[in-house]
Amino acid sequence: RFWLASRQPQAGSQSQSQRRIIDMPFLDTPIVLADIPEEETRDFSPVPEGWYDAKISDADVKNTKAGTGKYISLRFDIIGPSYQGRVVWTNLNTINPNPKAEEIARGQLAKIMRATGLAQVSDTDQLVGLVIAIRVSVRHDKTYGDGNEVKDFRAVEGSSMPAASAPPAANAAPPWSK
Repeated sequence: RFWLASRQPQAGSQSQSQRRIIDMPFLDTPIVLADIPEEETRDFSPVPEGWYDAKISDADVKNTKAGTGKYISLRFDIIGPSYQGRVVWTNLNTINPNPKAEEIARGQLAKIMRATGLAQVSDTDQLVGLVIAIRVSVRHDKTYGDGNEVKDFRAVEGSSMPAASAPPAANAAPPWSK
């Protein structure tokens, strides 16, 4: 704690000294740069085009930047056959002023559901943990540089298709209406 003394003129007097306490944040233990290991170098370059087995590790409903719709943001962690540990993302525009964007999103979600055996999805949490094969392409962008796009979905080769899960209650809201 520090004491701060200041002089401020008050009505009826020339000046009056005021004191106030200022709490300054301090670390309990000093941080020494030499004690921190170097950060491992990460590769953010796009993975080559092709099919990859991946696990959906995150699925969230988000509002579009313009505020005129919603989309499901999916994160895929690649688990094989190569590039294990790399991450790619895709967005499914479930509510959009453009009906074609909604149609594409419904088609993509249907492919994910068929490939993983889901009969109905009412919550994006149902997607998290699913393993699926994704077809990745490389997108060339002058502004943002090269990146990946998820273009297609199918069941993982050699896996037995999981049984369709029981549909949730009839009054359950679709995941994009969260």
